[in-house]
Amino acid sequence: MPESGGRRKLWCTFRPLSPWFFTVVLIRSPALSSNIVPSESYPNLSAARVVAIIPARLGSTRFPEKVLADRTGRTLIQHVHDAAKGARLLDDVVVAVDDARVRDAVVAFGGKVVMTRASHPNGSSRLAEAARLLRLSDEALVVNVQGDEPELEASVIDVLVREALAARAPVATIASPIENEAEFANPNVVKVVRRADNTALYFSRASIPFPRTTLGPRALKHIGIYAYRAAFLQKYVSMAPTPLELAESLEQLRVLEHGHEILVVERRVTTTGIDTPEQYDAFVERWVRSDRSSCG
Repeated sequence: MPESGGRRKLWCTFRPLSPWFFTVVLIRSPALSSNIVPSESYPNLSAARVVAIIPARLGSTRFPEKVLADRTGRTLIQHVHDAAKGARLLDDVVVAVDDARVRDAVVAFGGKVVMTRASHPNGSSRLAEAARLLRLSDEALVVNVQGDEPELEASVIDVLVREALAARAPVATIASPIENEAEFANPNVVKVVRRADNTALYFSRASIPFPRTTLGPRALKHIGIYAYRAAFLQKYVSMAPTPLELAESLEQLRVLEHGHEILVVERRVTTTGIDTPEQYDAFVERWVRSDRSSCG
């Protein structure tokens, strides 16, 4: 999904003192000051082998500021962070933010955080900046956990990490069986078809492959969690956007169009992300029910 955010500004004014001299007065906007985090305060994860980074952008078209929604007593981003922390194969979990309010919320619950630019075009671009700030090695595995997936099972992350570490492909992701015809026809459900070696052949919002007969393979439903080699993540952001990527609005197609492989690991996943206030309402209801049942 495209990301947006206002660019912070620094103004210079010039005050004439005489025909020959000028005083330069620097006026720093409050928003810029509050978003600056000294680089020495970032965690140094250069020795880490596997790190989950959660991009947490404050802006959202359908559900503004959803990462800070907190009707369960925890912010949505804390739910996502806590879910990721349950994965056994991760060395660390870091949240990549673009706003001081989200940064402060993460610090408040004890999470690790890096401040990234607000102007990234997509989540992979934000992830690449965060990986640089964290000084991850080229061989490190970077797991992109979506910031609106509070119910993602830790075991899904572990399955992805295990397969990605053993794969030759520089990127790996998860796909789940499609449950019904409505999902197959829904353009908001991204479908993926695979080659015989389980690498991606194509991702699409369309119903692929066209069901001319009832025989043959069906597409899988793409689950938006990725694992990248850190070196390839930096390469990805240097690659030009591609026609199919722009046509489908699917950033992973840039990888395929530039001739690289994406391993697609099949794993049944029943959880969904939070895109709308209504979906958040349903999540809160599930959370309240589960919390009550755990209390006996």
